[in-house]
Amino acid sequence: MSPATNLRLGYGTNGLTDLRLDDALALLADLGYDGVGLTLDHMHLDPLGPELAARTRQVGKKLSELGLGVTIETGARYVLDPRRKHGPSLLDADPDGRAARTDLLTTAVRVAADLGAHAVHCFSGITPADTSTDTAWERFEEALTPVLDAARNAAIPLAIEPEPGHLLATLDDFHHLRRLLGDPEPLGLTLDIGHCQCLEAAPPADCVRDAAPWLRHVQIEDMRRGVHEHLPFGDGEIDFPPVLEALAATGYQGLTVVELPRHSHAGPELARASIEFLRSQVPSKGAPSC
Repeated sequence: MSPATNLRLGYGTNGLTDLRLDDALALLADLGYDGVGLTLDHMHLDPLGPELAARTRQVGKKLSELGLGVTIETGARYVLDPRRKHGPSLLDADPDGRAARTDLLTTAVRVAADLGAHAVHCFSGITPADTSTDTAWERFEEALTPVLDAARNAAIPLAIEPEPGHLLATLDDFHHLRRLLGDPEPLGLTLDIGHCQCLEAAPPADCVRDAAPWLRHVQIEDMRRGVHEHLPFGDGEIDFPPVLEALAATGYQGLTVVELPRHSHAGPELARASIEFLRSQVPSKGAPSC
């Protein structure tokens, strides 16, 4: 666990795609991370490949040996369609496409249960052209319901991420979904700190405090206002000590996962630099709040 806080730091495998999964996990353990954000994709734990249960058991054994916690992330770019980034989505015009995404997410819930993960992350997708907002929300609600049922049965939280440019883009949109669905118990929130800086009206630390009751997963990186670009720490505009202090104050027990999916070419070095940076920003116990 990170010094002087209850925060548990992780690193996303979507930022280590040039490494074999076993090598990536060993690297993170050696660097002192508490866990990993495991993206289900062809280069690591392929959710569509043969003998998934057996491969999942092997990953679980490795995680246990290394003492790493895990959350399951489902943001692989081309896992379902090699020609459409993040397609098909839960909003797809084609019912078979929506069903394929629903099936992938229910598979992710099974993997999460087998690994003892603390949550499954997902997002809505971009509203297709010539689709009304009302229709998009209806599709989202319908396609997500079986996933929530699976999450409830597995006792695994489903953590929806507000994603810039998507139907569900902001914290207000997350609350709209909660109301549509009747606030189901498995439904939680993935809060991406960079997205707060990019898009939300409130500062990131305030977003953390506002989101605390629904917080099930956290992603973290640097970012600039109005620009959806995941940046290494120090390359953006976020003031991190208040954010980390707010996270610690919530009592959140899941992983806070570094999310640098466009930086795999420098993954090992950025994994090292990221944990050093975050440790340097952690407020000490007993330090006065600003």
